[in-house]
Amino acid sequence: MFGPLRRSAPWASAAALILAGALSAGAMAAAEEPDQGSLLDPTLSVARAYEFLDARVDEFCDGDGHCLPRSYQGGFFTTPTWDFTPSFVYDDALVVIAYTARGLPDDIRRARTIGDTFLFVQANDPIGDGRTRASYEPHGIRQGRVEITGPGTFTGNQAWVGMALARLFHATGDQKYLDGAVRVAQWIQTNTADMVRAPYGYTGGQLEDGTSLVWKSTEHNTDIAGFFSQLAQLTGDTVWADRAAVAANFVTAMQAADGHVDTGTLLDGSTVNTYPVPLDAQTWSYLGTGDARYGAALDWTLAHLIATDGPYSGPSISGTDVSKVWFEGSGHLALSLTLRAGPGDAASAESLLAGIRLAQRDAPNGDGKGIVATSTDGLDSGFGDLYYASLHTGTTAWYLLAAAGDNPFALPSN
Repeated sequence: MFGPLRRSAPWASAAALILAGALSAGAMAAAEEPDQGSLLDPTLSVARAYEFLDARVDEFCDGDGHCLPRSYQGGFFTTPTWDFTPSFVYDDALVVIAYTARGLPDDIRRARTIGDTFLFVQANDPIGDGRTRASYEPHGIRQGRVEITGPGTFTGNQAWVGMALARLFHATGDQKYLDGAVRVAQWIQTNTADMVRAPYGYTGGQLEDGTSLVWKSTEHNTDIAGFFSQLAQLTGDTVWADRAAVAANFVTAMQAADGHVDTGTLLDGSTVNTYPVPLDAQTWSYLGTGDARYGAALDWTLAHLIATDGPYSGPSISGTDVSKVWFEGSGHLALSLTLRAGPGDAASAESLLAGIRLAQRDAPNGDGKGIVATSTDGLDSGFGDLYYASLHTGTTAWYLLAAAGDNPFALPSN
């Protein structure tokens, strides 16, 4: 089985981690209806979520203004004998974009510390060709050095780092961030563009030893479509718009007759990989391209991927396991529905956001501020990894973006 590597995925074993209208009526009826009056006020909830991110960013900083927040904490990841601290760049990129969404002076300052760290690890990579890696050790950053914990260079990760740097340039006007984003984009173009095997698009990236991942991922190509479109806007160079169109056309080729979007291709780069069907291929296709055709994928999601787990109802990661709620997915599904703004979408989005706020208050291993990744431990993504009910910077950032109605795949209009 080949498909997108889940970029901030806690793998099934600790060893692998170190190495590497409204919601569906049936789901809502099965879930215990929360007392809306007892939920956190949305404004207070957002403020507390930002407090969570602030504490994580400030925890691991060096004397030169470089900071990286650990991605996961609590539960499975924090025991008396083991504390898993790596920082996944996908999560970090989301934190940067969430800070720019609110845009207070301290938000931009913290966003810069992460952006400057992206430039630091990019400039000090052992290969040094513009790439970043999947994850780094924040303890190393605090000591002024680059310690790679996830050495793979996956295409989607690169695009997310690029989008974070593009956002920082948009927010600050500081040229170094745009220069760093262009270096990332050039790495993607040089190392992953596939204009030989139709449908044309971008492959999965490279492993530590330089081996190319020759399958193509819908998720990754959606990331590229958003990132390269931003570069075209910021640089005025239409070549990036042309390349964004290649990625977007690949996503179109992955849409099935019933509206859902498949995960990508097999190793031949052409044969569609039809299992499992992941949530983010549905929501990100809509967010990353702005194409109304993917509204059908959102409707498919509401009909097929909604999970109920005790008091929680929301999307799962894929059709493989719909026994638990993936709160990161609740965030980008809520954002997608908010932006689509069709009949019933506002109510559905608010139900999802209310579910996240309930988890913020009550979920296992929570702290009343951050958002846990899943409603309970052991959610099987279908891609070889498990997710846990542990506090997660990426999930918290997606919640904040959804609450703000801010699409990370597009630059703000102001």
